[in-house]
Amino acid sequence: MQKKQLGNTDMQITPIGFGSWAIGGADWAYGWGAQDDGDAITAIERAVELGINWIDTAAVYGLGHSEELVAKALAGMKQKPYIFTKCSLVWNAERQVGNSLKADSIRRECEASLKRLQVDALDLYQIHWPNPEGDLEEGWQEMARLKEEGLVRHIGVSNFTVEQLRRVIPIAPVASLQPPYSMLRPAVEKEILPFCLEQNIGVIVYSPMLSGMLTGAMSRERAANFSADDWRRQNKEFQEPRLSANLELVELLKRIGAPHGCSAGEVAISWTLRNPAVTGAIVGGRNAAQVEGTIGAGEFRLSGEEIDAIGK
Repeated sequence: MQKKQLGNTDMQITPIGFGSWAIGGADWAYGWGAQDDGDAITAIERAVELGINWIDTAAVYGLGHSEELVAKALAGMKQKPYIFTKCSLVWNAERQVGNSLKADSIRRECEASLKRLQVDALDLYQIHWPNPEGDLEEGWQEMARLKEEGLVRHIGVSNFTVEQLRRVIPIAPVASLQPPYSMLRPAVEKEILPFCLEQNIGVIVYSPMLSGMLTGAMSRERAANFSADDWRRQNKEFQEPRLSANLELVELLKRIGAPHGCSAGEVAISWTLRNPAVTGAIVGGRNAAQVEGTIGAGEFRLSGEEIDAIGK
């Protein structure tokens, strides 16, 4: 896979990275249902074996569990991938999730993530959500201090608007932005992606397959039978009338991918990578087979004709 430089960092990353949200398991507010830890570890190992050189996780995924699984998977590897994680979503003893951008909270989160991930420094540390917005500058100042101290190598943000990026850039450069982006969620094309391209801010997009909707494995039956602890039960994209329209789009993606030996999911991921502002896409995997079903997106690129067909 051909690598690209991530923003103003020295990191050359593969077009797709391993996303660790779903492997956090079910026991928290945004879980994806039951997850086998052994499958999760095997998925990470397979992703690295196939050439993926970065893993994106967050403290809040599984309330620490995702980071612990990443550490277990990487423990025996000689050549480890980059590790990206996030802060600002915190939880209490009752496992209720809240927001904090206070300096002392961000430092505690960083120290806890370093311990769970069993590393001396994080390759990329990101503010997960810009909330509470009034504490944005305080939070970013602390991120810059963590970088100065060598606890993190690079600092980035997630889910920020252009206005919010403008507020923090004078404090310290932003290495990367992580926004949602897919053919069903193209809003960032209007302002955010052009701004990042202009400012040399790397972009690693999340949910390029919209949380599994565009993989080619989704069906009405599957959506109707999500477990009670799968957050997607509340997502309108998995409910009518959007569900039927989305499944029609998936059939088109299958037809486009078939001559290339690519899945609908690989076509969906490639669609996000066509944008020059996008450095890479985060692709989740709950087992090795799911990783193998999307790895082709790292090299497959859509033609102009195929892009036009999707846009109609």
